[in-house]
Amino acid sequence: MTQSTATTGVTGVLEQSDPSGDIDGWIGADPNDSGHGGSTEDAVADGGAPKVSRPPRAARLLPGAVAAGIYLAISVALWWGAWSTHPSTSTTCGCGDASRYLWFLEWPAYALTHGHNVLYSQWMFHPTGLNLLDDTSVLAFGIVLAPVTWLFGPIASLNTASTLIPVLSALSMFWLLRRWVSWAPAAFVGGLLFGFSPFILNGLVTGWLNIMLAVPPLIVGCLDELCVGRRRRRPGAVGAALGVLLAVQFFISTETLAITVVTAGIGMVVVGLYAAVFHFGELRRQARRIASGLGVAAGVAFALLAYPLWFALAGPAHLRGLVWPAITPGYYGAVLSEFFRLAGTAQATVAQRRYGGYQGTSLHQAEYVGVALAVVLIAGVLLWWRDRRLWLLAFLEVAAIALCLAPFTWANHFWVPWRILAHIPVVQNILPIRFAAMVYLAAAVMLGIIVDHTRTSSLQLIVRVRTAARGRSHSVPPIWPRLVAGVVALAVALTALVPIAATYAGNIPLTMEPVVLPEWFQTVGPHLPAGHVVLTYPAAFGGIPAPMAWQAVDKMSFALVGGDGPASVAQRAGAERPGFTVLADATFSLDPATAFLPSTVTKVHRAIAGWGTTLVVIPDQPNLPRYDQGNHTAYAVGLITLALGVGPQYRAQAWTWTVGPTISPSVQIDPTAFRLCVGTTNYRPGPPQTVPDCVLGRRG
Repeated sequence: MTQSTATTGVTGVLEQSDPSGDIDGWIGADPNDSGHGGSTEDAVADGGAPKVSRPPRAARLLPGAVAAGIYLAISVALWWGAWSTHPSTSTTCGCGDASRYLWFLEWPAYALTHGHNVLYSQWMFHPTGLNLLDDTSVLAFGIVLAPVTWLFGPIASLNTASTLIPVLSALSMFWLLRRWVSWAPAAFVGGLLFGFSPFILNGLVTGWLNIMLAVPPLIVGCLDELCVGRRRRRPGAVGAALGVLLAVQFFISTETLAITVVTAGIGMVVVGLYAAVFHFGELRRQARRIASGLGVAAGVAFALLAYPLWFALAGPAHLRGLVWPAITPGYYGAVLSEFFRLAGTAQATVAQRRYGGYQGTSLHQAEYVGVALAVVLIAGVLLWWRDRRLWLLAFLEVAAIALCLAPFTWANHFWVPWRILAHIPVVQNILPIRFAAMVYLAAAVMLGIIVDHTRTSSLQLIVRVRTAARGRSHSVPPIWPRLVAGVVALAVALTALVPIAATYAGNIPLTMEPVVLPEWFQTVGPHLPAGHVVLTYPAAFGGIPAPMAWQAVDKMSFALVGGDGPASVAQRAGAERPGFTVLADATFSLDPATAFLPSTVTKVHRAIAGWGTTLVVIPDQPNLPRYDQGNHTAYAVGLITLALGVGPQYRAQAWTWTVGPTISPSVQIDPTAFRLCVGTTNYRPGPPQTVPDCVLGRRG
C-alpha cells in the first residue's frame, strides 16, 4: 500500500504503520482527497504515486444516490405486501406492540391540530395520563410524519416509517464508511449489513420503530472528525452538529442514545489511553480543540434537551424507579451461543399469532451474527493487523457482545458486565439485548474496511503480475485488474452476508395483515361526542393492546382507560389496582371464570368509577382476529353487568354500557351461579342477552 507521511493531530493514534515507522494517513479523510490511504487505484494502474483530483460534486454524490436507490428497492420489496395492496389499512399486524406505535404516530398529529401537548396525553391511561417521554414514543417520527398521518392515517405512517428505517440506517453507515474507504461498494456492503441487520428487521416486524439506527453512525462520524480524523471543519461546527444529533436521538429512543453514549465512551477511553501512552505530545496539543468541540456539543444538547429531560423526570405522569418494576434489571439479554447459532422460533410464532405480533414465520434472534461473518472479521483483523481501526472496532465488538449477555441466564454462568450495570440507576433500565445495535455497528464498519482492503490488496497483486507481463504481446487491459479485484472483494462480502440473508427465507415479502377494527369502532366510535372515556375488553392494559390501534385509527375520538407499556404495570395503577388486576387477568389468563369471587365485582365497580369511565365496550364479533379478542368474552360481559348493576345494549356487534356520573350499585352473585351463567363452551356471541339476564336474575 502506498505510504504517505503522517498527518498532524491525533490521526497517528489509529493510523497503521509499517515496520519503518511511516504512517498511512487515512483516518477521517475523504476518499477523494489526495493522501487517502485507500486511493491506490490510479497508483497501481500507472505504477506510480496516486494522482487524485477532486471530482465534480455530482460525481461525488452519485455513489450515495445509487446506494440509496438500491436500499430503498430492497426495503420496498420487504414491505411489498403493504405497498402493493392497501398501505393505509394493512401492515405487519394491527396488534401487539404495533398497536402502540400506531397510537404513538397518531397522537402527535392529533395534538398538533387540537392544541394539545405532544409530550403528554390524557387520551390514554385516563385520568392520570401518559408521559410520552417515559415511553418508546418515537416523537421524532410522529412529528415528521404528521402530514402522512393527517392525509392517510397512522397505518400509512407506520408503513412509511418501517420502510424508511432500514434505508436511513444503511445510508448513515454508508456515509460513515465513505470517510474511511476508497471503494463505494465496500461502503455499500457495510450499510447493507447495518441497515438490514436481524436487529433492525426483527424489531420492525414487531412494530418497534424505536430501533431506528440512522443517528449513531452520524455521531461516530462527528467524534471521528473532532477527535481522530483530519479535522478539516471547525470544532464548534462539529460540536454543534453532534449536540443536535444527540437531541434527535433522544426523541427517537433514549435507550439507544444511552447505549450509543456508553459505547462511544468506551471507544474514546481506549483511544485516549493509547494516545496518552504513544502520542502524548500530540494529544496535549489537540486537547483544547477536542474539549471545545465536546463542550459545544454538551451546550447545544443541554439547550435542546433541558426541558424535555425535566419533563421526562419530573413532568406530569412521569415514571419513578425502574421502568419495569417486575423485571430484574439485566434480565432481557442474550446467551453467547445465540450470536452464532440460530435458535428455534416455533413457540414464539404460536404466541405471536395468539396474543399479538408478527403473523408470518418468525425471524430468528436479533443478535444473530453468524459464524461466516465472525470468521471474515477475525481473518480481516489478522490479515491487516497494522490497521489500528480494525483493532479498535474489534475491541468494541467484543465489548458490545459482552454487554448483551444477560447476567441471570443459566447459560451465562461466567461473569458478565451486567452484574455491575444492573445496579446503576437509569442504566439499569436498558435491555442488555439492545446492545446488539452496537454489535452490528462495529461489525458493519469492520466489514466495509475489510472489503475495501481486500480489493486494494487484490488489485496490487494483480498489477504486480500484470507489470511483470507487460513485455509480452498479450498484456491484460487496464480495466480487468479492477474488475477481478472487485469480484474478489465482493466474494468476501457475500461470504459474510449470505448466511444472514438466508435467515429471512420465507419472509420476503413480509407477511402483512389488515388492521381489523371491531364494527362498533368502525361505525360508532368515530362519531362519539367529545369527552367520552372508554373501557374496553380486552382491556388495553391486559397484555392485548389492540384497543390502542382501534383508538388511533378512530382519530382519538375518545379517551382510553389504560394502555400498554411501562405505565401499564399493576404497581402504577393506584387506587384502582384491585380492579385493574381483575380485568388484566380476565383478558389474558387461561380460565378467568375459575377466579371469580364476590369481591371481584366490588373491585371492578370501584375501578370503573375511579377511571372516570363513561362507556364500557366489549366487542362480541366472532370474525375478529384471535389477537383482538380477550380470553373469555362471556365472563367479561357477566362481570361488567354485575359491576354496573344493569344490563348492556347490543349495538354494532358489541355489548355497551353507558356509565353516568353516579354508577348504579353493583350486584353480587354466588360464584357457582356465575360460572353456570357464563359457561365455558356453549356461549354464542350476540343477543339474546343470555349472560346478562342470567347473572341479573341470580342476584343475591
